[in-house]
Order: sequence, then structure tokens, then C-alpha cells
Amino acid sequence: MAAFGQNSTKESNTVDPEDVPKATKLYTDIANQVATVTDFLQSILKKVKNGEVETRKGISFLEIKHQLLLSYLTNLAYLMLRKSEGKKLQGDEAIDRLVEIRTVLEKMRPIDQKLRYQVDKLIKTATMGEIAPNDPRRFKPNPDNLVSKDKNGFIIMQLQTADSEGGDDNDDEDEKTPEVQKYVPPKVAAMHFDGDLTVKERKEMQLEKAKRRALSSSLIRELRDQYNEGPEEISERENSAARKAHDAAKHQQEFEEGNFIRLPVTRKEKKLSRKRERMTGLEGLTRFDNISALSHNLGDDDEFEPQSKKKKLSSKLRKGSKKKLAKRRKKFHKK
Repeated sequence: MAAFGQNSTKESNTVDPEDVPKATKLYTDIANQVATVTDFLQSILKKVKNGEVETRKGISFLEIKHQLLLSYLTNLAYLMLRKSEGKKLQGDEAIDRLVEIRTVLEKMRPIDQKLRYQVDKLIKTATMGEIAPNDPRRFKPNPDNLVSKDKNGFIIMQLQTADSEGGDDNDDEDEKTPEVQKYVPPKVAAMHFDGDLTVKERKEMQLEKAKRRALSSSLIRELRDQYNEGPEEISERENSAARKAHDAAKHQQEFEEGNFIRLPVTRKEKKLSRKRERMTGLEGLTRFDNISALSHNLGDDDEFEPQSKKKKLSSKLRKGSKKKLAKRRKKFHKK
């Protein structure tokens, strides 16, 4: 304390008597904390030297952070020493180093927040020695699952490993060929077979499907809601496809207006736009095709045949009419 008083009188010529007990208390606290930290570091160094703690495969980010903190504390202790001796701190290089380290640590804070989850998981795994059952890393892709688990795949793997190892010791084993296993066809999803149905049964099935679609149509649903005595439910009935198309059109419009260009429209997009216009226009206001199956009988015309068959029949009729017209034109020119 005498040295502190002499040095301080040289620099500032005055010492506040109230600061002396505060400084003494701070020095005592610092000495106690230094002793605690020293004991802790000695125990860690002992574990590292004995091989109890693995330090080779660590996280480089944490290593840099710890080195910066150690350098920060070293420079801070040096400034405290200079201050306790009563020397001036103005122009000292330690202050510039402290500012630089503090800036780097502040810049590292967002990265530290992002890596906290991974670091906590690694620390927990290193402490417990195993991964928790609900850890998301258990559900990551496993390349070993790509290997076939059947007997043929196992034999092929053994042959490949034997060929890769080679050597004179494996000559006798290579002469032994594995037994040929019975071929097992791959299992596929079960499909309903309707090849043994008659024409009448097939028409009945098509009519039943059409009636189910009609009962779930928008017109029947609106009629049911109109005459239902229960409370009315109001919900948005816009499907996901229409919503996606609307969002895509809006995004394209914003892009064209922002860049002052007109994007080319393909033939498929034109067809889809015309279809949407027909669906949203007044053309389908008086169409009741979706509920016509409710009043349909088996003796009526084949109205519920598959669409592909209808298209084939219509295309054949068009081709036949074209051929007839061509023959008539040839006869007319000959005359």
C-alpha cells in the first residue's frame, strides 16, 4: 500500500481516503478468485495429461472464442496492474487490443447463438456417451440401409469383398460357387382386377361412381345446405390448385410490371387459362352434367364411358367423315 501511495502521489498528487478500503476489498476478492481459478485449471490440466479429456477433435469456433477471452483477461489484468501502480493508461497499446478483442467477440455473438443447439447436443453426447432416443439426429439418412438385406445381396457382398481383398489364401474359397437361389419377384401394390367383369357389371360400376361424384357435387351440396334446418357453415371452398394458379399469375404480373417486359406464354398455359375462363364464366351456369347421373339408367345411352374411349370414337368418326368428303370431291372432279 505504501508503494501504491507513493506512485499515486507522483501521478495525481492526491489520493482519496475513501478509495483505500474499497481497493483493499477488491484486491482480496481478486486474490480469492485467482486461487479458485488456479485450482480448477490445475485439475483440468491433470485430466488432459492423463487422457481423461479428449482435446483433439474439438470445435474450432469455441477454441478461437476461448483464446480471445484469455487474451482479453490478460490485457485487462495488465491494465489493472498499471492502474494499481498509479501509472497513466493514456496511449497504452493494451487498450487498443481490448477494443479489438471486444469488437470481435461482439461480432461472434450471433454465430454463437446459432451454434448453441449443436454445441449443447455435442456436450450432452460426450457427457452421456450415447444419443438420446428423441434426438433428431437419429432420423438422418443411413447409407447402410441401401444395402440389400436378402440372402442374394449378402452373398454378392461377400464375393465383392473377397475379390477386393485377393491373395493366395482365398483361391480355394473362390472355387466354391454359391448355390443358385430361387427368384423372388418384387412385391408391388395390389390393384383391383376387373378383367373378368361383364359389360353390364362394368356399366353398373361406372354408373355407381358417377352417382357418388354427383352426390358430392357443388350443386347438391348447395341444395342440401339450403333445405337443411341446422346452422349454416361458411367456409372457403377454393382448392389448392386454383390458389396456386392465382399466386403464380400474381407473381408473374408483378415481375412483368417491375421489369417492364412481357413473358412468353406457352400453348399449355393458354389452354389452362381458357379452361379457367370457361369454368369461371357464365357458360357453365345452365350445365347440370355433374348431377345427370342421378337420373340415369342402364338402358340409356353410354354416357358414362371412360373419356379415352369417347375421344377414340369421336376421332374415328371425324376420320370417317373426312374420307367420305374426299371421295365425293374426287368423284365431282372426275365428272
